[in-house]
Amino acid sequence: MDNKLEFAQRLREAMVAAGMEPRPSILLQQFNVHYWGRSVTFQAVSRWLRGEAIPGQDKLVVLASLLHIEPEVLRFGEAVRRSVRESRQRWDQGVGYLERETFDAFLQLPLAQRKVVREVILTFAKAHAQQDKPVANIVDVPPPPEPSASRAIVVIPTPVQSTRLKTKPRARKGR
Repeated sequence: MDNKLEFAQRLREAMVAAGMEPRPSILLQQFNVHYWGRSVTFQAVSRWLRGEAIPGQDKLVVLASLLHIEPEVLRFGEAVRRSVRESRQRWDQGVGYLERETFDAFLQLPLAQRKVVREVILTFAKAHAQQDKPVANIVDVPPPPEPSASRAIVVIPTPVQSTRLKTKPRARKGR
């Protein structure tokens, strides 16, 4: 089903649960009383209830408050909320004090250092994953070929080296 249609269904159900008849005129009146921004039109509310549009976040928060429901449940449904809760429980159960302390320290690092730490962790994880594989599944990768005389050596300048080429000005002919 389309996200807009699913939202419309949740909106109608929330209106009924809040004791309102799911009609645009009723929602329009209640919404505009509680919304501090520019009033919405009958057509806009009708589009919400028909599944043709989803209101912006500011309007969604007012709708949720009006209907006594959480904004994320109104927008995305209870399934998303459950999956977030399950993910959080798994995180809370699997991580101890030392790991949390390490994550906090990681988050305090500058971005460049975070990138280095991330690469180190991923390298260790890949190495660990390869150790857990049976020997028959590991494919031997041949070493890279030795450089030959026909290959060019490319020098990549570092920030310390100058990348500007020093050339002599060309002499002009005949002027």
